[in-house]
Amino acid sequence: MARSRKPAPFPTKQQILDFIRSSPTPVGKREIARAFHVSGDDRTKLKEILRELKTEGGVQKTETRRRLAAPGALPEYAVLVISGTDPDGEVLARPQVWKGDAPPPLIYMAPDRHGTPALGEGERVLARLAREPDGSYVGRVVRRIGGPAKRVLGIFEPTSEGGRLLSTDRRQKADCRIDKRDLNGAAPGELVVAEILHTHRYGALQGKIVERIGHRDDPRAASLIAIYNHDIPIEFPAAAIAQAEAARPVPLGDRTDLRDIPLVTIDGADARDFDDAVWAEPDPDPQNAGGWHLLVAIADVAHYVRPGDALDLEARRRGNSVYFPDRVVPMLPENLSNNLCSLRPNEDRACMAVHLWIDREGRKRRHRFVRGLMRSVARLTYEQVQAARDGAADEVTGSLLAPVITPLYGAYEALAEARRRRGTLELDLPERRVIMGSDGRIERIEARARFDSHRLIEEFMILANVAAAETLEDRRQPAMYRVHDAPDPAKIEALREFLQTIELSLAKGQVIRPKMFTRLLEQAARTPYAEMVNELVLRSQAQAVYSPDNLGHFGLALARYAHFTSPIRRYSDLLVHRGLITGLKLGEGGLPPEAEEEFEEIGAQISTTERRAAAAERDALDRYTAAYLADRVGQVLPGRISGVTRFGLFVTLVDSGADGLVPISTLGGDFWDHDESRHALVGRRSGERYQLGERVMVRLVEAEVATGGLVLAIAEDEEDTEGPSPWKRWSRGGPEPEGRAGRPVRRSQSAKRKPDRPAKPAIGKKQPPRKRPRSSGGGGSGAAKPGRRRRR
Repeated sequence: MARSRKPAPFPTKQQILDFIRSSPTPVGKREIARAFHVSGDDRTKLKEILRELKTEGGVQKTETRRRLAAPGALPEYAVLVISGTDPDGEVLARPQVWKGDAPPPLIYMAPDRHGTPALGEGERVLARLAREPDGSYVGRVVRRIGGPAKRVLGIFEPTSEGGRLLSTDRRQKADCRIDKRDLNGAAPGELVVAEILHTHRYGALQGKIVERIGHRDDPRAASLIAIYNHDIPIEFPAAAIAQAEAARPVPLGDRTDLRDIPLVTIDGADARDFDDAVWAEPDPDPQNAGGWHLLVAIADVAHYVRPGDALDLEARRRGNSVYFPDRVVPMLPENLSNNLCSLRPNEDRACMAVHLWIDREGRKRRHRFVRGLMRSVARLTYEQVQAARDGAADEVTGSLLAPVITPLYGAYEALAEARRRRGTLELDLPERRVIMGSDGRIERIEARARFDSHRLIEEFMILANVAAAETLEDRRQPAMYRVHDAPDPAKIEALREFLQTIELSLAKGQVIRPKMFTRLLEQAARTPYAEMVNELVLRSQAQAVYSPDNLGHFGLALARYAHFTSPIRRYSDLLVHRGLITGLKLGEGGLPPEAEEEFEEIGAQISTTERRAAAAERDALDRYTAAYLADRVGQVLPGRISGVTRFGLFVTLVDSGADGLVPISTLGGDFWDHDESRHALVGRRSGERYQLGERVMVRLVEAEVATGGLVLAIAEDEEDTEGPSPWKRWSRGGPEPEGRAGRPVRRSQSAKRKPDRPAKPAIGKKQPPRKRPRSSGGGGSGAAKPGRRRRR
């Protein structure tokens, strides 16, 4: 007969306490029960003792996995910061988060795997910790995290535990919790910067406030958020400021005197700097009948910013100026960007200038660069110049019309003809413009007007840029080219397949040239698909970058191209100026002999800073737009589908140009397939289709000012479209609004289908998903001056 096993005695409270405190890692209730053979109803008794120990402070619960440890003990897994080495060379670490008043326990890092890089001071790692008998810990690396703790910008809201931070970055979904001890005096609704301490089990972040910026309702908040989220540098080093403040106007000296030539600057009304001036006259050479002599003068930044000095190092780090509706973050300090390198009227200014001679058909015959001293006779706006050309001159342009403005347009018409003959890619890329009131508040958002005066300046600048690239090649100088490669053949093939579904074609088996796209856009302009095709052609293009290797500029159909015309706001142009100075022996401030060795690295860097600036400008514009639309939540607005993804539709609102998301979950009771090849969402049961470029009426559901995000919903029925708007009348089958060619406005699939609605085309095979790109202009030049189309 088997003898029954005598149950183990139930442990005392002290035995349980000693077990927990002696364990090298935190333990859970299950491990304690297993160690003392506790089972059955005794588990309830054990639970009571553990509750008493926690209440009495004998043990503490860790933040992960509900485990117990001695008071002051570290969790089993923790983020550590490497703090250095001890006298014996062992690597030491400290917890990234430590809430006790006493110093944290000593942590020795166990040797890492053979061949991995050594841990550096300040590096953060996720480590598993084991406590030693002497109270110190041994940490073993689970994962290397990286450098210093991440910081986030957000809006502070108080809570009973302290507060939380609502992130201003739409990619960061989790809120950040702030303990009372880490508030740093933050007030409700204030924009603050928090350093992330750690992440809770369910994704919530824990942080402490390290900087207070201002209130969320401050009109400047949108640009401040964009500046911080994109790491735009705003403070100049003291040495750079001192150097800029010490700069003085340049005397004539050995420079070419251009002060008798009536050069003018032409910029947007909201432009903050004037770095280029233009002039033209009929070419007096009888061998060039009908031709023109042009002069493009650019601020001589290279005179003030010399290779390797404090200004140069900071300009290279920034790469370019960044423009927002309420401010500019300049590449150079104010005494240069807004004073000595700004071509103000009636003030002598140092310049780099190029004389250009073209024939009557706009072909460049020759050119010549000089380093000069100029004096602008007027600061003009695009609107002023166009009005004068159209017969409505004002007091300023009246006296300049015949001697200055009319010749400028004559030369432009010749250049425009050359552009057409060359076959450049002509995309219609509307820009939004935020109009700010005197109080800093948004008055309205409108599309930027596009005049021939804009195109005039663009063509003059393109010609000067071409001349700069040719001269650098002729003089065998390093050149920072602006390159725009031909489109990826895979993208072209995808575009070609889609065009077949709307009875348009793109020639196959030929070398792709810009004029082929231009012809396609001309064909599409006569169809309801014009805007959609424009958008798809844009997305098929490669991105323009800076490089010392010349790949040509596909969009402009040019064999060589380099940016020369804006050294006040683009570091690439400053490098081109220096190359010209060295190659043409125009004095001091040229390229040093070893400069070419760094060109590849610099090209990659300034291409990155250009993309950063474009993203920051776009984000700020989105936030300003969200703030402007916040009072219109609930209204129904006309829009156009500008993106189709697996998770919903991106819709661009017609009136403001703002982009919002229609989540797929709001499209009604159907399962939606993403037809990638046709850029459409198609309902499996209903056959309903939402396609790129389609007009829709949408209800504004949410406008989140902090992130700039808009949430939309397709308008459900005809009651949603009541009112005097011509778009709403159009949605009911009324006349199309003037100048608004396109497909009929769509409502939700839940609305009854109209008998005159065209049949849906057949669905093509489903393609693998691809992310919707956020393009800033195909072959464009990147961050553009306000009021001027991006100079390519």
